[in-house]
Amino acid sequence: MKIFDFYIVKIFFGFWIGGLVVFATLYLTVDALGMVTRYTDVGMGAFVRYYAFSLPALIYQLFPVICLFAVLFTLSQLNRSNELVALYSMGNSLFRVALPVLLSVLFLSLVFFGISDRIFPRLALKKKYVEYVEIKQKPGAFGMVKTNRIWYRSENTLFNIKVLNPQESTAQGVTLYYFNDAWDLVQLISAKTVAMQGSLWKLKDGLITIFLTDSSFPLTQSFQAKNIVMNEEVSDLQSASDSSDQMSLGQLGRFIERNREAGLETTSYEVDYHSKFSFALAALVMSILGLPFAVERVRSGGGFKNVGICLGLAFLYWSLYSSFLTLGKYGALPPFLAAWTPNLLTIGASVVLYKRLNR
Repeated sequence: MKIFDFYIVKIFFGFWIGGLVVFATLYLTVDALGMVTRYTDVGMGAFVRYYAFSLPALIYQLFPVICLFAVLFTLSQLNRSNELVALYSMGNSLFRVALPVLLSVLFLSLVFFGISDRIFPRLALKKKYVEYVEIKQKPGAFGMVKTNRIWYRSENTLFNIKVLNPQESTAQGVTLYYFNDAWDLVQLISAKTVAMQGSLWKLKDGLITIFLTDSSFPLTQSFQAKNIVMNEEVSDLQSASDSSDQMSLGQLGRFIERNREAGLETTSYEVDYHSKFSFALAALVMSILGLPFAVERVRSGGGFKNVGICLGLAFLYWSLYSSFLTLGKYGALPPFLAAWTPNLLTIGASVVLYKRLNR
């Protein structure tokens, strides 16, 4: 079996590379056409830099689907050539035949996980810079995250957000700095919590400080509730301050700990933290789920059938995964369970399908 293990792994990597090229090309082509059409006054160099910084993270996002694609086609080829039947006749189970492929997926998952934690946060920051400064030409919307705060600029206003919850359109620990045309600080507003309703921001439990030009002493007044109108929608903040992608696991863990000690809401970030681990095993989980579907007798159109199965299983998994993460971020489930339950349910479904296949 050792020789055949290497043979199976060779077939797997051939399909894996092919799947990588196909899925990445399709995604980049569709996305690039939309970007070029939308921003016609932007030079091609900006788009090249944007997609150069985006490609590694894109491959990581597509990695589970690519692995499922390669597993399906590898076992289907063995099945079509009757090599799978020969291996069964030698007393090997489906799991034993697929073991070298699954170990390859696990190895690749660990490698990609290590790379994603060390390199992807820096690439995500550079991608955001190119997107908002060079392509969208909105430098004020470029959210710079430095371990425990989000800085955002809107015209002559700077504001600092400690915790942003885009799903609920709320923020905690907000400070707004208002400047005149000469960039002298004229007013400062701080609030404990903010409810964002489009351009209307409802501030609660805060202070207003006004800096007068004819006095060296600022005027300060507290307030229980105050409404202000901003130029930016909460959706702009959500896209510009995707801080979890711009932090490594260590940075995100320290970020959560500091904000928890300060009494700020960290549920959304805790879900992101645990999901970084659970997503690292998504490719292995999806590959195991695809095993029972890969060994059916291949008829005409088997290749198209495999592609359909691949896309269908991927859609079901991502729907389940996204739903549980959303439940976790809304507090309906603990962050750990929200991140890991989809993988556990998928493995359970795989075991049931595998047992039914062996009957």
